[in-house]
Amino acid sequence: MIILMGVAGAGKSMQGRLLADEHGFAWISTGEILRVLITGKRRQQMLEGKLLSDQEVIDVVDKVLELIDTSEEFVLDGFPRTVTQTDWLIDQTEKGRFRLTEVFNLQASEDVVRSRLMDRGRQDDTEAAINERFSEYRSVTLPILEHFKREQVRVCDIDASQSPRQVHDNIIRCLDEANS
Repeated sequence: MIILMGVAGAGKSMQGRLLADEHGFAWISTGEILRVLITGKRRQQMLEGKLLSDQEVIDVVDKVLELIDTSEEFVLDGFPRTVTQTDWLIDQTEKGRFRLTEVFNLQASEDVVRSRLMDRGRQDDTEAAINERFSEYRSVTLPILEHFKREQVRVCDIDASQSPRQVHDNIIRCLDEANS
């Protein structure tokens, strides 16, 4: 399993699709899945930038993982988003459900990310929601990356402000190092 992490707009989905298309990996985008499966009041809250509970997200990811062959490499984009979700994922790895190959932290400046998000034009990409995502990245995602490192999981930082091809090439270099 390859995990893509970073603030919204860093290019996780683009890189997930590239890995899936060029290397034949399954690509699981939790953001896309949640936008399809979550309805009603929870969907409206999600569109306002509010996160779902850990258990709601874990339940959805768990069901999706049952649908793919987890003995093959796959890309997980947008999960985990909390330490609780990270602990669940590490526990599943320790139980042998799948192998955690690498965690990628796609890093880009706030200006680059803000420009990308405003250009994509999704309803939940408001100025307030973008500010909240940066705040959550600093307070939630960065501690998750540190948690992975404490658990001896390899984390590779990637400069995501580069072109998509350059970012992809750097990801492949890190994967090659991890597999050598």
